[in-house]
Amino acid sequence: MSSLPAAHLLAPLTLREITLRNRIAVSPMCQYSSEDGFANDWHLVHLGSRAAGGAGLVCMEAAAVEPRGRISPSDLGIWKPEHIEFLARITRFLHSQGAAAGIQLAHAGRKGSTRPPWDGGGVQPESDGGWQCVAPSAVPFRAGDPVPHELSKAEIHALIDGFRDAAGRALRAGFDVVEIHGAHGYLIHQFLSPLSNRRTDEYGGTLDNRLRLALEVTEAVRGVWPARLPLFFRISATDWVPGGWTADDSVALARQLKASGVDLVDCSSGGNAADARIPLGPGYQVPFAERIRRETGILTGAVGLITTPHQADEIVRQGQADMVLLAREFLRDPYFPLHAASALGGKPAPPLQYARAF
Repeated sequence: MSSLPAAHLLAPLTLREITLRNRIAVSPMCQYSSEDGFANDWHLVHLGSRAAGGAGLVCMEAAAVEPRGRISPSDLGIWKPEHIEFLARITRFLHSQGAAAGIQLAHAGRKGSTRPPWDGGGVQPESDGGWQCVAPSAVPFRAGDPVPHELSKAEIHALIDGFRDAAGRALRAGFDVVEIHGAHGYLIHQFLSPLSNRRTDEYGGTLDNRLRLALEVTEAVRGVWPARLPLFFRISATDWVPGGWTADDSVALARQLKASGVDLVDCSSGGNAADARIPLGPGYQVPFAERIRRETGILTGAVGLITTPHQADEIVRQGQADMVLLAREFLRDPYFPLHAASALGGKPAPPLQYARAF
């Protein structure tokens, strides 16, 4: 049984040597607006407005640790030193507005080489700027998709190095938090789930073997990420499909992540099975964050159809999670935290330039 205390939505949250001004975070959201992985003015304005809107933590979208780790050719990257300069411009602005800056390190695996969602989201063929995807096993995400290349052990080790090197670049760019993306059917999740991992070596088969890549990536990142800075890990707590990854598996993973130096588990779900039936509804994923928090004692973040200040506050006050990470609601309302402060009886603290509106 966890002894973690409950708080309220507007309370600060200290993670190692970083203190967030509240428990509201901007969840990583792909913008499909990069060229060759570079951040640009769109990202600066998109993220900067949420920092000005009062978020405690602003997490940049999934940043690919190698070019073939992108979901689409328009995805953000952090695979080369040249990406650092503009990322650093963004973190400086986020800090100037009182927000902590986070970035999600990612690899899409077999779900890469697709078109942006507003262009249909289908496969981007190699003849049109796409690439052959990689995966734990030669199993496509959907019937009819190109068969991914099954990674060799040497290639797996190179990818682990890629995550480590990306974390070093994130540090040089001024980020306060890195989150390892182990969810939504992307590469690390593909290794975790028996739906996508058919390997017979030490990276497949038993639960311990399927956890291996997630833990080795974590150890590699934690090895270069300073002890003073927090490390997050996003999971899909269930595949929502019989025979797939389960909530019990997620508890087991969370225990080992905590022992490996992860500070918070960001609890999402799904994404690894095209035919999953997901019971969508307000806060439908919160019970996963609550269970992992209770059974492992690690801090958790709740995501998924959290749309009102009182709903978000209740999640934190009831000890279901230690923070909420909002995505679509932040797209609708960049100033959600300022409005939440008003709704919950707190005192909004907008930028001085906006003070007369509050």
